Amino acid sequence: MSEYDREEDRKEDHGITDSHSGMPATPPMTDAEAHVHDEQSRTLWGDAWRRLRKNRLSLIALVWLILVIVSAITADLWVPRLLGDPRAIDSSTVMVNQLKNPTLSHPLGTDDLGRDILGRLIYGARASMTVGVAAVAISVIIGLLLGALSGFYGGMVDALIMRITDVFLAFPYILFCVLILAMLPSSARGIGPVIISIGLLGWPSFARLFRSSVLSVKQNDYVDAGRAVGASDSRLMFRHIMPNAIAPIIVYATMSVGGTILTEAALSFLGLGVQPPEISWGRMINDGRNYLISNHPGLVFWPGLAIILTVLAFTLLGDGLRDALDVKMKD
Repeated sequence: MSEYDREEDRKEDHGITDSHSGMPATPPMTDAEAHVHDEQSRTLWGDAWRRLRKNRLSLIALVWLILVIVSAITADLWVPRLLGDPRAIDSSTVMVNQLKNPTLSHPLGTDDLGRDILGRLIYGARASMTVGVAAVAISVIIGLLLGALSGFYGGMVDALIMRITDVFLAFPYILFCVLILAMLPSSARGIGPVIISIGLLGWPSFARLFRSSVLSVKQNDYVDAGRAVGASDSRLMFRHIMPNAIAPIIVYATMSVGGTILTEAALSFLGLGVQPPEISWGRMINDGRNYLISNHPGLVFWPGLAIILTVLAFTLLGDGLRDALDVKMKD
């Protein structure tokens, strides 16, 4: 072995060079350096997911919601074939299949028109989840816009928006929805008006919450630094303030979906929500209320249980997100 080879082996043993490329080798990191590197590579959302995975109740809630959503989306592919069309009424078999107890072919029994209850629950999830998510999305968009303007500019803009918010909060929420839907003719009622009415009346809480979050974030030094270098108001809002103020809105929106599902169920129970032949859980309770004290309470029990579990799942998931998105929490 030449003197050059012995010198290269000596350097390689001491971690000085890479024997293949001849370039200086990266020395192994110490435990302290590895910890610093790991801290620098972590992100808010990555940390949030790690914390959320440790919350078993939130994970169970997430699994339930995924199951409900996937079942509702794919219902047309398998429910009519396995359980029959839950919206169709077959007059030739109504008397035969009417109010059957649970069997293998009808796991939760049938209703007073011979339709499978499980199939109607799955189709009802489609309407209830659509109303819940879409109405909250409308409320969030309006609330974010007005809350951002109010918190960022302050002064007369803040006073005007907050007084409008107070006016909306002064009205009973569900009674306002009933008033709006009751003014519509029966032919115009349906899932669309329900989404719009709930969405247009649910924004004040989001506006107030986002305003307070914007006011808090606006005091940070990096916002002042952005102003000092000449950043525009829109850049400050969308690049620096909103991303750091949005976490409370995500938590509150998740919990609000459950409340919106309850509101839709109440409106459908009163006959102002989803109209036949469309199905929702509230409509199912309305259809089965006459059998509540008879020998067939399942017509009300099963959709009621579906509402309870879904609302509870959104609440538990929102509670888990609140802890996961809290930057003060430690892994």
